[in-house]
Amino acid sequence: MSDYLIKALAYDGQVRAYGIRTTETVSEGQRRHDTWATASAALGRAITASTMMGAMLKGDDKITVKIEGGGPIGAILVDANAHGEVRGYVTNPHVDFELNDKGKLDVSRAVGNNGFLSVVKDLGMREHFTGQVPLVSGELGEDFTYYFVASEQVPSAVGVGVLVNPDHSILASGGFIIQLMPGTTDETIEKIEKQINSIPPISKLIQEGLTPEEILERLLGDIKILDKMPVSFTCSCSKERLANAIVSLGPDEIKAMIEEDGKADAHCHFCNEQYHFTKQELEDLYNKTKQD
Repeated sequence: MSDYLIKALAYDGQVRAYGIRTTETVSEGQRRHDTWATASAALGRAITASTMMGAMLKGDDKITVKIEGGGPIGAILVDANAHGEVRGYVTNPHVDFELNDKGKLDVSRAVGNNGFLSVVKDLGMREHFTGQVPLVSGELGEDFTYYFVASEQVPSAVGVGVLVNPDHSILASGGFIIQLMPGTTDETIEKIEKQINSIPPISKLIQEGLTPEEILERLLGDIKILDKMPVSFTCSCSKERLANAIVSLGPDEIKAMIEEDGKADAHCHFCNEQYHFTKQELEDLYNKTKQD
């Protein structure tokens, strides 16, 4: 089953919901960054939540999520857009611990809880929307839940989970976001809270083969699906874009590269791709700046 996301309504429009499978997407992030188990779980949860948040946008809008909790994993940075494309990384990918007292990967210990979750929305306008909340647990699901309530004033429940194999590969990953619309009845809220508290971990449901639709049906009963889109780990970097960036440095900087190193190397933090520019390529870029 390929990764995808659904948007849905429930309870006659009182509830908006998102369900997602991200096993392949998180696997690609794990492969590119060689994350160890606990780091994989942290990155995977952040990628899963951020992808659903990106799906709340429109057109070419995009979102950047930064999590800095003071833990050994360092900062987590994730970019997502309205088309199901996401990319992300952790500062220190080689972080892993014993399971916590609940028998789960100790994401809170890796992330830390002395810091902030920040969200920057690029909506195509001059000013970007920025929201920031303190981390409440470092487990990330609870932290994203708190972000929606405190920063966007939308009562929400966020569930994200990642199961990791002994060889650090990803066994299952997915999540949900449930949001209450104005006027949601107390009866509806009580039903949803009861289901959330009784449902198995989201990653376990993904492992068992449940689809995003079936997970939302377990949580909400009958749902009306509004949209379905594929999701993937996709990076916008390319050698051409980096070449344009080098050109923007101007002829003096490029000339210094040629004379001092005779080459240039560039690295994309988001996808861990390496790019190499030979002396001849730099000379061609230098000549381009002179022509412009």
